[in-house]
Amino acid sequence: MSSLSFTASTNKLSREDYRRQKDLEAARKAGTAPAEQDEEGKDINPHIPQYIAKAPWYLDTGRPTLKHQRIHATEEEEQKDNNQWYARGLRAGPAATKFRKGACENCGAMTHKTKECMDRPRKTGAKWTGQDIKPDEIIQEIDLDYDAKRDRWNGYDPSEHSKIYEEYEKIEDARRKMKANELDKQSTTELVKKTGDRIAAEFSSDEEEDDDKYAEKSDMPGQKVNTKTRTTIRNLRIREDTAKYLRNLDINSAYYDPKTRSMRDNPNKDIGADDTFYAGDNFVRYTGDAPKMANLQLFAWQAYEKGTDVHLQANPTQGELLHREYLQKKEKLKDTSKDSILAKYGGEDHLNVPPKELLLAQSEQYVEYSRTGRIIKGQERAKAKSKYEEDVFNNNHTSVWGSYWAD
Repeated sequence: MSSLSFTASTNKLSREDYRRQKDLEAARKAGTAPAEQDEEGKDINPHIPQYIAKAPWYLDTGRPTLKHQRIHATEEEEQKDNNQWYARGLRAGPAATKFRKGACENCGAMTHKTKECMDRPRKTGAKWTGQDIKPDEIIQEIDLDYDAKRDRWNGYDPSEHSKIYEEYEKIEDARRKMKANELDKQSTTELVKKTGDRIAAEFSSDEEEDDDKYAEKSDMPGQKVNTKTRTTIRNLRIREDTAKYLRNLDINSAYYDPKTRSMRDNPNKDIGADDTFYAGDNFVRYTGDAPKMANLQLFAWQAYEKGTDVHLQANPTQGELLHREYLQKKEKLKDTSKDSILAKYGGEDHLNVPPKELLLAQSEQYVEYSRTGRIIKGQERAKAKSKYEEDVFNNNHTSVWGSYWAD
């Protein structure tokens, strides 16, 4: 408080000085007096309010300045270029002639490991052949600030867009030349003859001749031909989209409701599921996630009747967790009841029966062996294993989380 009162007493102006200062401020705002300058010789806008232009007591230097309102950037930030970007191209310099220790076993570059190699996997890598060793990639560490990381146009070369203009101009020039060549080939008499025939056909009074002439060009019902794009637009049901009641004309087949245009049952129950093109509207309700959702809803209703506050729409997560817990307890109860029955009556050896192929020493699967006993035909093809680590969960995660490119 003492320091504040001291500054207030020292900075206190007399009545004459205060009036003179106000007149000077009014003259500066009117433009009749020169503007006040800061330490660097820059003019200070006289319309800036005093509470902004005046520095606080802990930054006050006794001279007019606006430094306290500016961000003081460090030398590193001033030297940083926001337009920096990674160099285009992946390789740098000539490639090595011999394999180097610690290099990629596939391509021979030193800048990455074998697991991270993006080249085509070779049958015999560069480590063993010593041939076609790829040059090392360019590794750059560009420190981008917050704005540069989020700038969608950072690294864009504007000269690339001029190539698109050049390409379109070339296409237009070629099109003009082709049109000019076609006109040059046709003589003037042919052009006059074609024009006269077209005008005569338009004003001809012979209706039969006109019908025969334009029958092929007329639009089909339900179709509209766009002459500009030369495409046919359909506005009616296509012929391949057969109506549901035409799937089976038998009266005793599935019922068709004309009001809702629905046929819930399968009209062709005798045909197999693989050959059936349409299996009824209810087929969708019993495939995919629909049965799972129905079971969840049924469980929520039953749990609510028994006193558990569950609502599938209000809190779906709670309903999912309770249903999962219910299924786990149900499986445990099944296992315990099974174990108790086996412990009481026995017969566990009848459950661990080997498969029929081993019991009867024969099967329907065709297997062909070589002289050495190796399977030639009949064995399932082994799946190709990835060179990357699979099912590795870091930081106590229970599933794959994040992205390889997140960093």
